[in-house]
Amino acid sequence: MDTFASANGAPPQGLTSTPQLPQMPWAKDEDELDLAQLLTVLRRRSLMITGVAAGVLGTVMFNTLRQEPVYEGNFEVLVEPVNAEDNLSDLSGLLAEAAPTKGSGLDYETQVQVLRSPELIDQVLEELKAVDPELDYENLLKNLTIRRVGETKIIEVSYRGTDPVKIQATLDALSAVYLKYSLDERQTNLRQGIQFVDRQLPELKGRVDELQGQLERFRQTYNFIDPTTQNQRITAQAQQLSTQRLEVDRQLAEARASYDLLLASGGGEVALQTAPVYQSLIQQLRQVETEIATELTRFQPGSLRIQVLEEQRQRMMPVIEAEAQRVVNARYTEAENTIQILETQNQTIAAAEAQLQNTLTQLPTLARQYSDLQRELDIAVGALGRFLETRETLQIEAAQTEIPWEVIEAPNQPEVPISPNAKRSLVLGIVASLLVSVGAALLLEKLDTVCRTVDELKGLVKLPLLGTIPYQSEFDDSDRQKAGGMGQWLQRRMGKQDMMTADGYYGYGGSQFLESMRLLQTNLMLMGADRPIQSIIMSSAMPGEGKSTVARHLAQTAATMGKRVLLVDTDLRRPTVHHRLGIRNGKGLSDLLSGNASAGDVLQKAMPFVHFYAITAGTMPPDPVKLLSSKRMRLLMRRLEKDFDLIVYDAPPLVGLADATLIAPHTDGLILVSRVNTCDRNVLNHAMDNISFTNIPVLGLVANGVAAKGRGYKYYSSYGYDSKPGLPASDVEPIMEEHPKALAAASNGNGGGLSIADFMKVGKDN
Repeated sequence: MDTFASANGAPPQGLTSTPQLPQMPWAKDEDELDLAQLLTVLRRRSLMITGVAAGVLGTVMFNTLRQEPVYEGNFEVLVEPVNAEDNLSDLSGLLAEAAPTKGSGLDYETQVQVLRSPELIDQVLEELKAVDPELDYENLLKNLTIRRVGETKIIEVSYRGTDPVKIQATLDALSAVYLKYSLDERQTNLRQGIQFVDRQLPELKGRVDELQGQLERFRQTYNFIDPTTQNQRITAQAQQLSTQRLEVDRQLAEARASYDLLLASGGGEVALQTAPVYQSLIQQLRQVETEIATELTRFQPGSLRIQVLEEQRQRMMPVIEAEAQRVVNARYTEAENTIQILETQNQTIAAAEAQLQNTLTQLPTLARQYSDLQRELDIAVGALGRFLETRETLQIEAAQTEIPWEVIEAPNQPEVPISPNAKRSLVLGIVASLLVSVGAALLLEKLDTVCRTVDELKGLVKLPLLGTIPYQSEFDDSDRQKAGGMGQWLQRRMGKQDMMTADGYYGYGGSQFLESMRLLQTNLMLMGADRPIQSIIMSSAMPGEGKSTVARHLAQTAATMGKRVLLVDTDLRRPTVHHRLGIRNGKGLSDLLSGNASAGDVLQKAMPFVHFYAITAGTMPPDPVKLLSSKRMRLLMRRLEKDFDLIVYDAPPLVGLADATLIAPHTDGLILVSRVNTCDRNVLNHAMDNISFTNIPVLGLVANGVAAKGRGYKYYSSYGYDSKPGLPASDVEPIMEEHPKALAAASNGNGGGLSIADFMKVGKDN
């Protein structure tokens, strides 16, 4: 074990840093409760929920039972005929110059206010003076309810009070007053409606006649039928004129081309080629010349036959020239006449197009004028028709027997009080008590920042759960201030078999705590399947979460499983490892890093018969951060990884201190220990922020202090532990006889007095 003593000096050649495992991701908690969390909260706050629910329910029932009984009576009135055609609605629409609205023509909100008006209520109070002289307008309205029943034509009138007889009398008086009011109001409305229609009809008729005359004069003036037809007609004319203009332009171009051809050189010859008379004369001339040429072969030029033919040719030449001149002049005259005729047609078509374009430009204005006149006429005709129809309907209703409002449900004397309702109050009380109690529990849970369950820890940190450690008092060595050394341990082993089982140095009996430590060590081994995890750092968010206890027992468990383990106390501020292991703390890590001690001085064997060693914190330095961040600390950590299978660093808490943050990057990863019912959410969030910011490699989470009855721990006691665990004292005595040094140290009560060589020898022999 002295091989890492060179850590005080220069680093060995070729020494490289140990590769680290990838950091595990986590995310922020969203402060949301799922169903499992809700059930957990309700179960934990069950006493408070029961107390609050009982108090709320008791208060509700007490107030219900002490209330004075209240009765309510009502009657219903049909205010419009079921098959009414809403004539008054049509009349209202005419007054507003709008189409009649659908549905009932009665404004029910206004009608309700009228029924509550002082004019009608005073009539009711006059009839009730003999029944209740003290009743006034305000008290009556306070207990009176008038409403429309859904979308029906029924109005319901309700009245509450403590005396059923007075309620019956009040409802009777209200129904009588309302029926009388409805009859008077209906007669008045019908008479006023007929008078208004009669006054409006002459004006509407005159308006319709005037608009019809204006529309007729407009059609005659502008030859206008309607906008759609007029637009189609103008479009067709425009297309026809355009086609004609294109044809005239083509003919005019041909005529001008022919005329230019006549004027051009050789144009007359082209014209003569198509003249039949001229061509006939030319043909005759050619025949004469042919004969002359033929005869000259037979006769002399001065012969009679030749002279006769030449005279004939001479006579034909003037005729041919005269015919040619006539044909050319005729063609000139014809071309000029054709051009003049086509130009005249073109001008006529252009004028027609201009006139049509002017008409097309005025068409929107004319169409708008026509539409305005037509719309006004339609409105006037429609209004006139509705007025005529309304007058006929009103006259028929006025001639018939006028029916007032109809009471379809007569006033009744209430017998059963509506309040208090014990059943309803009980149901409402139960619902209210549950809501208030659960709400109070959730509010208290929201205000409580302590993590109560393992699931809350997992949801908060979003890290893999490496293990859950149950709390067992026999393994809680946090209050061990005077351990008594190795000798005291041996005395317990030889004298008390039960304590042997509790500490579990050999037997590891059926303890839930020790089984959870084995499971934690197994999980670490499986995480390092590709490359074994060799160095870990144990820390927590805040003090008192059991990180040192977990570190000590994890290292002890790994040692009993055959590994060479070293536990290093890097908490140079409040060291606890030497107290928990019961060894001396004369010189330790701080002395080794400062150069005041060698490796042999600080290395101690924490447990006999297995390879479990420890380096305590040593002398408390003035600046722990300076020592932990030194190059010598990094070299020491690298050297230790060559000599031990597993190194466990017990570090200070993460929040508020930089010690663990400085060491963690040079290990395989950090294990965060959190104790349920102790860890604060805010502090844990702060710790996770520090880890995320510094990019520390994290292996996972260990939940400490979990209730032994949860998460399957109850099965430990009944599975696979039929034999009595532990190492009897009779088996320890022969071992101690073979190691007199260890026995001497035990008898002196100073387990820390053994030398490193003695510890190594004991471990090797065992």
